[in-house]
Amino acid sequence: MKVERKCKIVSKEWLSHDAVLMVLETGDMVRTSWKGPGQFVHIRCGNSLLLRRPISVCSCQEDEPEDMLTVVVETRGGEGTEWLANRPVGHSVDVMGLLGNGFSMKPEGRYLLVGGGIGVPPMVGCAQYAAGKSTAIVGFRSQEKAILTDWLERETTELMVATDDGSLGYHGFVDALVRQELEQDRNYDAVLACGPKLMLRNVARVAQAFGVPCQVSMEERMGCGVGACLVCACDMTDGTRKHVCKDGPIFDAREVDWDA
Repeated sequence: MKVERKCKIVSKEWLSHDAVLMVLETGDMVRTSWKGPGQFVHIRCGNSLLLRRPISVCSCQEDEPEDMLTVVVETRGGEGTEWLANRPVGHSVDVMGLLGNGFSMKPEGRYLLVGGGIGVPPMVGCAQYAAGKSTAIVGFRSQEKAILTDWLERETTELMVATDDGSLGYHGFVDALVRQELEQDRNYDAVLACGPKLMLRNVARVAQAFGVPCQVSMEERMGCGVGACLVCACDMTDGTRKHVCKDGPIFDAREVDWDA
């Protein structure tokens, strides 16, 4: 059940020059609407802006009297994310959530977590849920864009980093590291991936080649966040179209029409 709350920002930390981590007090939001890692929240960004902004949940915690929610906001030059990223500690924001279906995971499972750019934050929640038994592969454009690597080092058995320019870790894309890992070890319950669509397509194809199940978190522009509009429609292999906000954002990679 989704809820809407005025949520106070209790702490914030700039992870890079364009990404800020915020911890929010969210009332009973986690207790009433949590389904699994990979869900998102829809945040109103200023009174003058009509549409909310979908923000992936990094991690969440049931607590008393207030549940706690951690999100990472990336400023992409847009008015909404700039407004949100610059809210001070103590300010309250209008949050709707938790939304979406979350990754299908078992606490005792072992997963290969793959994140690209702003798709990295949900991998922290996945790693925490799997109690440190997973491996993470994350990719960024450059070292200065890298975020949350310290969190993932603590929460996984191994962390591999790729950068487009080679300034940190492997010089190249994450799908090459996924292939390298699965060549050595296919004993994963699933590959869980979040990031740009091209990255998701390549990772899904590598996982399929090695016979490992793959779940992907699709990124699409959203209007309402609850399935009432058609903005976030995604083409499926069976010819149907599904809403990322209502039917996802997590899909079995085999469902998605990557050539649409």
